[in-house]
Amino acid sequence: MVTGVGEFTVPPDTGVLLGTGMEQFHHPRPVCAGDRPTAQRRRLLAGMSGRVMELGAGDGVKLTCYPGDVDEIVLVEADPFLRAAAKSVAVGVTTPVRILDGDLARLPVPDASCDAVVCSLVLCCAPCPLETLSEVRRVLRPGGELRFYEHQRSDRPAVALAAGLLTPLWSRLAGGCHPARDTLAAVQRAGFVVNALDRFAFRHVGHILGVARPI
Repeated sequence: MVTGVGEFTVPPDTGVLLGTGMEQFHHPRPVCAGDRPTAQRRRLLAGMSGRVMELGAGDGVKLTCYPGDVDEIVLVEADPFLRAAAKSVAVGVTTPVRILDGDLARLPVPDASCDAVVCSLVLCCAPCPLETLSEVRRVLRPGGELRFYEHQRSDRPAVALAAGLLTPLWSRLAGGCHPARDTLAAVQRAGFVVNALDRFAFRHVGHILGVARPI
């Protein structure tokens, strides 16, 4: 059954923020609003614990948003500039952080080594989302979670058509982003069951935020 993600929580590592930060470099949406994470980032990370991998570094400020029960954050980023930016933030975060060079086709960690993987506005830019999601399954421990905040093709035919027509130009301007992808279907085809899901529009573009586990 698909339900809501749950109540918002306030992570403890946000006493000193370095700015609003960004989800991804190609999607510079803030991860912080004032002195706390945005509502979307709070919902995305609520209740997380153990070793968590996030795909894509943004500018690193997202590292300050993780709950205190997380034992280690593994950040995977292919761009050396963004890895350097994230490292400058990581030194001020109480949770241990590893920042690794890696791409979405081959995540640089062993099988079954993560309790959760966070995909935030990254599957829309993956050259092959199913390949990335297969890697996410590989690195998740039994019972692990995929947390996702992604573009989702609209259920309204006219809006979906417009998004599809705009995708070639939009993709060139936004780092390969494909806002009309059916991300939810990709998650399910990759062998995940969705346990919690919110659908909403952001600037008239469909989005989903939820939790899934490997079948």
